[in-house]
Amino acid sequence: MSQKPWVNDLQEAIQYRPDPKRLFLSATHDEIIQGYTTDIYFVSAQQILRHLQLDQTPVVAEIFARHPGIFCGLPDVLSLLSHSQVEIWSLQEGDPFDSREVVLRIKGPYSEFGVFETPLLGILAHSAGWATAAQECKEAAGKKMVLCFGARHVHPSVAPVMERSALIGGADSAACILGAKLAGKIPGGTIPHAAILICGDTVLSAKAFDESIPSEFPRIILVDTFKDEAEESLRLAQIIENKLEGIRLDTPEERGGVTLSLVKEVRERLNQAGYPNIKIVVSGGITPEKIRLFHDHADIFGVGSYISGHSPIDMTMDIKEVAGQRIAKRGRIPGITNNPRLVKIS
Repeated sequence: MSQKPWVNDLQEAIQYRPDPKRLFLSATHDEIIQGYTTDIYFVSAQQILRHLQLDQTPVVAEIFARHPGIFCGLPDVLSLLSHSQVEIWSLQEGDPFDSREVVLRIKGPYSEFGVFETPLLGILAHSAGWATAAQECKEAAGKKMVLCFGARHVHPSVAPVMERSALIGGADSAACILGAKLAGKIPGGTIPHAAILICGDTVLSAKAFDESIPSEFPRIILVDTFKDEAEESLRLAQIIENKLEGIRLDTPEERGGVTLSLVKEVRERLNQAGYPNIKIVVSGGITPEKIRLFHDHADIFGVGSYISGHSPIDMTMDIKEVAGQRIAKRGRIPGITNNPRLVKIS
């Protein structure tokens, strides 16, 4: 068996048996820390280096990004390497980075971190991708709010990671309870169509919401369930007057989706009826382009699949020094890459 808290022997990896009674197929925290989410050839590397008595050779490894984006995922990286005797330099979460910029540097014996290359790159690639998508949405929204509604599009094991990354990238709130909490935020959202469908009437649902939900939660109600959106908005405004903070448009594709003409009509009808302060929330297939399109007529943007479905930003780890000597694979420049923006973390 390995003397490390992680797998570094091929036989150990082959003999590992996941608990057949596990509740979910996603990796447990222990399995991640123990290295069972890595590619097996990184375990082979540990065995080879031990055989050659090179496992304690000091190296410097750098992780660089293939495309520009927003750096995110550092807490998980530090947790992954919490038992490793290494030094770490990193960008700060929320920092922008350029294509091929070094975002993280690790110094220490390769045996202390090499087995974790796969999860390290995966953590940073996905977290940065989600944060970057959120930043693009927030940049388009300016001072107006962006809410992340993306948890339904990803496996629940990573939903909190995704929504926390969106908040790091600039989203103002997230609907996933754990994702928001991990970022120190209060989860935000309205009520689902399901509640309105079961109640049978939007206004009845809104009144029940107002009567049963604490006052600190904003009164924002969906208006596309049963009736014309503009008509439903006016009904709500008249019945829960002075309490209705906003209406949400989430018209499905089968009815044409949320369009600029619809948003403009609802805004104008509310204004004419004396309700200019009631906010309009738009959701359903929202992208930065749609945010810019709706910007002058909507107040809050609920973004789901654009953030959750954003491509990971490819990350690559290179060994750049071995035993104090500069080195690199063909096509790369040997030696440590200068990046004064990196901050020593540990």
